[in-house]
Amino acid sequence: MSPELWVPGAAEPSLDDFVGRIHRQIEEYTTSHSSEHSHVEVELADGERLTLRSLSGEPGFGFLTLSVEEGQVIVPVGAIRRITLGPADEDRKPGFALPPKEKGAEPAA
Repeated sequence: MSPELWVPGAAEPSLDDFVGRIHRQIEEYTTSHSSEHSHVEVELADGERLTLRSLSGEPGFGFLTLSVEEGQVIVPVGAIRRITLGPADEDRKPGFALPPKEKGAEPAA
């Protein structure tokens, strides 16, 4: 079974767009819950759960970089089974660091 999703007529998927959409979803969740940060957890295909500090579309070519407390983990995007958002508690559930906003950037719709 292929982890890729192809939609007829759709352009080739972009990891940068995927990461940007996840960042927007986290930002919307954080704003709607009147928090400074959200706790973000990723479940991988093997069942491992990682608490994310940040997420990057690098190195590309179907791989993402997950920044966790212990360092960074590079995984194929198809290895991600679930992304869970919740309220951050810096003592027990650390917050996710969204990338800085670009000057002149339009707010997310």
